Amino acid sequence: MSKAEFPAITRKVPLARIAKFAKKLDGLTAELREQILTPRPRKAPPNFTTAEVADLCGLDRTKLHYQATREGSALPPGVAHGTGRSRLFTLAEARTYVQQLSEIYQSPLVTGRDADGKILLVANFKGGSTKTTTTMCISQGLSLRGRKVLVVDLDPQASLSELCGLYAENEVDEDSTVLPFIYNEEMEGGLESAIKETYWDGLDVIPAHPSLFSAEFFIPSMLKTRPSYQFWAILRKGLEPLRKKYDYIILDTAPSLSYLTLNALMAADSMVMPLVPESLDFISSVSFWGLFSDIAANFMEKESDKVYDFISVILSKVDTSPTSSAPIVRSWTQRAYEDWLTTTEIPASSVMSNGALALSTVFDLSKSDGVSKTVQRVRQPLVEYCRWIDNMYVDEWSLAQ
Repeated sequence: MSKAEFPAITRKVPLARIAKFAKKLDGLTAELREQILTPRPRKAPPNFTTAEVADLCGLDRTKLHYQATREGSALPPGVAHGTGRSRLFTLAEARTYVQQLSEIYQSPLVTGRDADGKILLVANFKGGSTKTTTTMCISQGLSLRGRKVLVVDLDPQASLSELCGLYAENEVDEDSTVLPFIYNEEMEGGLESAIKETYWDGLDVIPAHPSLFSAEFFIPSMLKTRPSYQFWAILRKGLEPLRKKYDYIILDTAPSLSYLTLNALMAADSMVMPLVPESLDFISSVSFWGLFSDIAANFMEKESDKVYDFISVILSKVDTSPTSSAPIVRSWTQRAYEDWLTTTEIPASSVMSNGALALSTVFDLSKSDGVSKTVQRVRQPLVEYCRWIDNMYVDEWSLAQ
């Protein structure tokens, strides 16, 4: 009796099939986005209670309530909430209170003094390092201190653009990114023409698009025809005029040392590296510095005066369970980074995971969402970290008086 013969199974995948597969996935992701972001408007900022606004301002709740309700007050009154003396305020109203009533030193942008905003880079080679979420949280946290913030998405995956409420493939094209400026540094309007408002008051974005990959081919091609081409300084030139319009410009990069990432590294005044305390993440972070150093050696002489105001490594998604490897990796990180490692740590939390699924951050959630204690556990370290970053520049701004 002969054995049954079955047709051979092939796992070969031709390029044509990948194209069909990608098209299929486009439809699936579009459907998922509609589920995640419905109902429209897709993203909305949180509301703030009297107690939350008072906390942002560092004021007693009773004093803030008086300021909101007294006759003739120029401050926004909010709307009555519940049965007590609480009121609800919009994000824009909350920021107004911070700018007018808090003891937070107000930036030159608010006071009209002449000083430049600061460029902050959030970078890491390792995927899953919370780089993009950290970028968004720092941007939101600084805005809640009254700052005006611009985020620049330099990752072709455009995750930050999605966190800002934009559909990268449907609402953004390559002309809305940094790419036209990469092609032509003398373009009319410069990078300002690519800025879009977001759902979050005080936060604008230059979004990303998959076409950003083109920069990785264009820049080296220019090097072949123009040996003197300063390929590492294109973005710095484009961002310079925007320093007068924003307190902070925060750059989010792809998890690789691309030409755009290199431009971000050379444009930034300071750098943040979120690091998950896992062995592979730590090793990847070490590789980052070696690769950056090797490439920077090619133009070190021309950038001999380049100095970062600070470099800060912050542990993120820290698992505190008994079986976690975080304590061991933390000790490695302390030995490697010394005073670059901040004492602030962002704990692991299911809220962060659920927020990522909904294209949200812990700052997007209102107290009424019913998870305030869990949210606060993650939000508070981020608030403290934003305060630390901001205070690094307050002294400099104060000298501009």
